[in-house]
Amino acid sequence: MKPSRKLRVMKAAVYYETGLPEVFRYEDVPDPACFPGGVLIEVEAISIEGGDTLNRAGGMMTSTPHIVGYQCAGTIREVGDGVSDRHVGQRVVATMLSGSHAELVAVPSLVTWPVADGADLVAAACVPVAFGTADDCLFEFGRLQPAETVLIQAGAGGVGVAAIQLAKRTGATVVATASSLDRLEPLLDLGLDHPIDYSQSGWVGAVRSVTGGRGVDLVVDSVGGSVLQGSVQCLAYRGRCITVGHAGRDPQPFDISVLAPGNHSLTGVFLGAEIATDRARQMIQRHVDDVGSGTLTVLVDRTFPLADAAAAHAFIESRQAVGRVVLIP
Repeated sequence: MKPSRKLRVMKAAVYYETGLPEVFRYEDVPDPACFPGGVLIEVEAISIEGGDTLNRAGGMMTSTPHIVGYQCAGTIREVGDGVSDRHVGQRVVATMLSGSHAELVAVPSLVTWPVADGADLVAAACVPVAFGTADDCLFEFGRLQPAETVLIQAGAGGVGVAAIQLAKRTGATVVATASSLDRLEPLLDLGLDHPIDYSQSGWVGAVRSVTGGRGVDLVVDSVGGSVLQGSVQCLAYRGRCITVGHAGRDPQPFDISVLAPGNHSLTGVFLGAEIATDRARQMIQRHVDDVGSGTLTVLVDRTFPLADAAAAHAFIESRQAVGRVVLIP
């Protein structure tokens, strides 16, 4: 099918070397080409993910200049050969290995999810990775049950905001941490029961205190480092800890010998390994639909023009945001 619009070049936030947010340049780059099994999307909203900032700071560059970013939403402008379940003009949210910080992106149709007419495309842009990761951490690998207690580290981040809502609607008691109580206050209306400031010493004791000394059944930890050590200390007997990514701060090895006395388990989770499976695709579509209908909430702290990608990344790294930061081409 021929595209409805063809550009020779597009605007993108690119960099020629990794480093601080100031490495970004707003430049013309060649349009991506649609391919068999793929779709070409005109990007309308870009959710900046934690991995985007880490990759910009020191990750792999797959091209020079490099376009970072692995999640965005927009409207399909071209459909490649062999694609029968997507069409030109359809609104979708998509994931990719890189390339979201741009006006156009070409991706396999397998990693796109339809967005209902009338649903907020900015909110939809924030769903697949955050809500899919939260769901896998809580249920597929964390085996969270109603009436259990879960601790969600970095509760004010994208995965944290999603996990709080998903855990609460299954009937769990939800404890969450952030670098200040102010960042957690907006999450009380989303199902947070016990906010904890983990920038203060004694936060492990505070978690155990709100559970009457028992500890939590499950921890979802996206921070790593010394926080992961504390997460295990928060577990009840036979408690489970999920480690999912890391915030890039305070890296240090984990001593697995601490797991044995409490018969604790530690599981690593990476949504990307399963995102193209039928199970994960259907699960993510449910969350896209629930956000579109208002059953689940995406918190967008603020939006920036794509030309201001450097300022947007700097704001995320200042650890002030509650929820997502979104770029608008």
